[in-house]
Amino acid sequence: MSLLLDLPIWAIALLIFGMRILDVSLGTLRTISVVQGRIRLSVLLGFFEVLIWVIGVSQVMAGFDRSPLLPVAYAGGFAAGNGVGIAIEKRLALGSVVVRMISTAYGDRIAETLRIQGYRLTSFPGQGRNGPVTLLFITCKRREAPRIIQTARAQDPTLFYTIEPIRERSVELLSPLPQTTGWRAFLKKK
Repeated sequence: MSLLLDLPIWAIALLIFGMRILDVSLGTLRTISVVQGRIRLSVLLGFFEVLIWVIGVSQVMAGFDRSPLLPVAYAGGFAAGNGVGIAIEKRLALGSVVVRMISTAYGDRIAETLRIQGYRLTSFPGQGRNGPVTLLFITCKRREAPRIIQTARAQDPTLFYTIEPIRERSVELLSPLPQTTGWRAFLKKK
C-alpha cells in the first residue's frame, strides 16, 4: 500500500474516487440481489464491495494528514457511486415484473400479437369508466417489459399500463428469449 502513497496526491484522490464509485455501485447491486433472494450473487458482490472499501478507507486514513482532498474524493465517490449503481442496475434490469395493461379497443389484438411472440398472458374483459375494456396480465423478465409495452402501444397508443416488481411467484417464468447459460446462469440461481 505504500506504493500508492508515493503517487501524487491528485492521483491518490482520483484512485480513491474511482474505487469508491466501484464499491458503492457493487453495494447497490448487492442490495438489490439480496432483496431478490439471489444468494450466490449477493455473496460474490459483497466480497468485492468490502475488499475495495477496505483498500479505499486505508488510503484515506494513511494520507489524511497530507491533504483534505482525500476525504472529499472519498465522499464524492460515494455520491457518484449511488448514481452509477442505479444506472447499472437499470441497464441490467434484474428480476421479474408483472405488466398490467388496459386497452379500450385493441386488447384481443394485443393479446394475439404477444402470444405469437411467445409470451404467456392472461386476458379478461372488464368495465372501465367509459365502457368495456380488456385487461391483460403478463409476468416476464424485467428486461422484456419495454419490448412488451412497445408492441402493445404500437397497436393501441391510448393503452394504460403499470409495471410492478415480483418478489415471489409459484412457478418459474418461461421466457420467449433464449435462456442464460454459462457464468450468468450460475449467478441467477438462488
